[in-house]
Amino acid sequence: MAEDMYVPLQATTLRSEEMTETERFFEFKLDSGEPLGHKPGQFAEVSIPGIGEAPISISSSSTRSDTFEMVVRNVGNVSNGMHQLSKGDKVGIRGPFGKGFPVEEDMKGKDLLFICGGIGLVPVRSAIQYVLDNSNDYGSISILFGAKSPSERLFVDELAEWKEDDKIDCFMETVDKGDESWAGNVGLITTCIPKVDHDISNTKVIVCGPPVMYKFVLIELEKLGFSHDDIYVSLERRMKCGVGLCGHCQINGYYVCQDGPVFKYSDIEDEKGAI
Repeated sequence: MAEDMYVPLQATTLRSEEMTETERFFEFKLDSGEPLGHKPGQFAEVSIPGIGEAPISISSSSTRSDTFEMVVRNVGNVSNGMHQLSKGDKVGIRGPFGKGFPVEEDMKGKDLLFICGGIGLVPVRSAIQYVLDNSNDYGSISILFGAKSPSERLFVDELAEWKEDDKIDCFMETVDKGDESWAGNVGLITTCIPKVDHDISNTKVIVCGPPVMYKFVLIELEKLGFSHDDIYVSLERRMKCGVGLCGHCQINGYYVCQDGPVFKYSDIEDEKGAI
């Protein structure tokens, strides 16, 4: 990436596809031809000329391609501008920024449990892809995914692939409320957690989802005996500038965009407002 973190590099939209009523999938490539060079769980600042800039999670692993993928929920001016992008349109990219999931530093040789709710699957997908591409370096791999309804599920084709993937020891999917087309599990994601058979003393847990999910997932993990040192959470929802200047993401002594967005739960469990 550019040596000057304040200067966006130009990238081209390779794909722009609707995922749900509010989420859209994008694939970008830097015009320089260089890979973004991101690690699982990091984010980039995306700018739309004449509209503005916003931090967006990177949803793909660098092990897969020299392009990078994002999923954007339409909630503001920049995200609305991104939803108008078509193949060939240009955007500005700064980054990658932040600390991601420690897939190399703390998770090698460990069993892994991924717990994702709704759009929380977007940043975690990058870690899942990375781990699957290096599966010999890890133990048992389990993925739990929950959505409010069947129509709000993301990466539907990939979810089906994970269900059949021999590298994944346990895959469970649930929705809060089903419909006539849904034949799968109905219930909160917390009901799936006790069904996972893991050596708790050798398992690292990655949790990402809507704020209300964290409280109850963490309670369930604690009841099962998971150490707070073995749980990682993403707080990316709080970010804005990406470089620790605006203070929008500050949680007491932490800047989420610089010290996170991925945190070990034991490091921030006592920080008011973090979870």
